[in-house]
Amino acid sequence: MTTSRPIDTPVRILAHLDPPPALRARLERHLGGLDVRWCAEDDEIRLAELLPGTEVLWHVLRPVTAADLERAPRLRLIQKLGSGVNTIDLEGARARNVAVANMPGANARAVTEATLALMLAALRRVVPLDAATRAGRGWPLETGQAEHLGELGGRTVGLIGYGQVARRLAPVLTALGARVLRHDRSGGGTDTETPWRPLDELLAESDVVSLHLPLTEHTEGLLDARRIGLMRPGAVLVNTARGGLVDEPALVDALRGGRLGAAGLDVFAQEPVDPDNPLLALPNVVVTPHLAWLTAETLERCVAIAADNARRLASGAGIVHRVG
Repeated sequence: MTTSRPIDTPVRILAHLDPPPALRARLERHLGGLDVRWCAEDDEIRLAELLPGTEVLWHVLRPVTAADLERAPRLRLIQKLGSGVNTIDLEGARARNVAVANMPGANARAVTEATLALMLAALRRVVPLDAATRAGRGWPLETGQAEHLGELGGRTVGLIGYGQVARRLAPVLTALGARVLRHDRSGGGTDTETPWRPLDELLAESDVVSLHLPLTEHTEGLLDARRIGLMRPGAVLVNTARGGLVDEPALVDALRGGRLGAAGLDVFAQEPVDPDNPLLALPNVVVTPHLAWLTAETLERCVAIAADNARRLASGAGIVHRVG
């Protein structure tokens, strides 16, 4: 990795996203003194052109591979615009002495709100009712629909993982009248507002289960067929964390067979999701394309943090939130 550069030369950044003009202008307010080249995530030709001169890569979702690192000999920092770094070849970056940083909490507000939206959309069957209304099948109202529609108030919501998103979500759910439980590695800890449960007990006790964990070798497939089988009949699963936390075929079976009532999914085991993925064909599943984190406000916070880290790198100061 080459680190020497003329003192007055701005650090060269490849921003692996392509915001529309109005949003780009909003983001560029934070970029004084930096040389930022924008590249859409699906534009592999432009990516190949820009990587050789890139010193800092602002990474969103498209995986950073060993081949990418090979094409970027000047690369010094991979900056995740978000928290999860499972889409980065960390071992390859380490071998090339390329730093990796993330920004925990920058998107917590957006993910919290999106998680709540998926819970409500699943419980209230928003997607099929929207389609029926648009097709002229919304009326006459069928009172039998009530059997399939529910409220968060009075239900038990189990949060698996208790980082910044779950901690924001818990008081909101409580305010709506839900009983909130949590499972995390603390084994209880000092939080007395949200009772802790062992994982299997939480699954058996919750009407809604929401995942808030990173994807690691220890959490991959965490909700397998056995654990999905522990969930309450008619329960709802919401996942705005990582698709690999869930055994998707087992989830499909549980949803098809009526064991689970619904699911709200922003993430999938393979992304982009295959159009033939059976989850997409189920009427009791609400899906979004891994954008729970994505708002204009989140992007502005992320770019401001990323710009600061790039300046720190250029000046020789320590970068913040280094993970590798």
